[in-house]
Amino acid sequence: MSGELVVAITGASSGVGRAAARAFAEHGASVALMARGEDGLSGAAEDVERAGGRALMHSVDVTDAEAVEEAARRAEAALGPIDVWVNDAMVSMFSRFLDMSSEEFERVTDVTYLGVVNGTRAALRRMGARNQGTIVQVGSALAYRGTPLQSAYCGAKHAIQGFTESVRCELLHDRSRVWLTMVQLPALDTPQFDVAVDRLPGRPRPIAPIYDPDIAARAIVWASQHRRREVRVGGSTVATLFTNAVAPGLLDRYLAKTGFDAQQTNEPSDPDAPTNLWKPVPGDRGAHGRFGKESHSQSPQLWATEHRAAWWSAIAGSGLAGAMLMRRAPRRATGRGA
Repeated sequence: MSGELVVAITGASSGVGRAAARAFAEHGASVALMARGEDGLSGAAEDVERAGGRALMHSVDVTDAEAVEEAARRAEAALGPIDVWVNDAMVSMFSRFLDMSSEEFERVTDVTYLGVVNGTRAALRRMGARNQGTIVQVGSALAYRGTPLQSAYCGAKHAIQGFTESVRCELLHDRSRVWLTMVQLPALDTPQFDVAVDRLPGRPRPIAPIYDPDIAARAIVWASQHRRREVRVGGSTVATLFTNAVAPGLLDRYLAKTGFDAQQTNEPSDPDAPTNLWKPVPGDRGAHGRFGKESHSQSPQLWATEHRAAWWSAIAGSGLAGAMLMRRAPRRATGRGA
């Protein structure tokens, strides 16, 4: 990865966006950090500079298209042409659908879905003119498979999937060299479970198995450098999408039975806890959440994705070697003896 690389990341103040900013910086990239919370942005900037990159902070609400456009303009003026744009900003709610107000549902949709639309527009206006660049949409297994208690978030992730496919087709029609990819992530140990609106009896938690956000960051960096239509991270993501494709009704019933308890801890919820739905919660929460003891720090599935070419070469080589051995093996007599 070139040290000249310029990366823009929305939702960069915590969680996956924060981890991705540090991961790009470790390769010498300059990173434009975009998020609402200034405390988290300051922490992210320190991470980037400590890792060897350059950081530019911009406090922006991604639901404001003009503000996102201004952040992109400022990033290019200070750092140079943006090579990679990562859309990661999100908010969520843990609640039954009928317990959410229409304003709350719309807010989750505006940030999580329309924030991606606004970021993609700002990126394409610049990359399209140069006919180069990569846009990474940070998705989820929930882009294909909805789960109870997260109807707004799941709907937004499904919308991102459809939006991305549509824009990708337009780029292909135009023979554009701008590449649009989506990284579908598993459950991650991020701080979102401490700041999301929670209307459950118990404090929210990710559905196991849980992965370290640094794995997600590695996948995002890798996806930005390889022309893959989609990158799926974690064996649980692959298994979920496969099951949903072949037996969606079975998965409906399984999640109806297990999905409520699987998203709550035994610790009671605090109805007075601050949330980030409408405004950022003060403080710097970093990339990791409170489930580190449960989270996996490795993903064999991601490793296999990163080394797919080597796998296919090994398989092809094994097949060729087997064929050569078969040709060299002495033929057994098939005729009857006297």
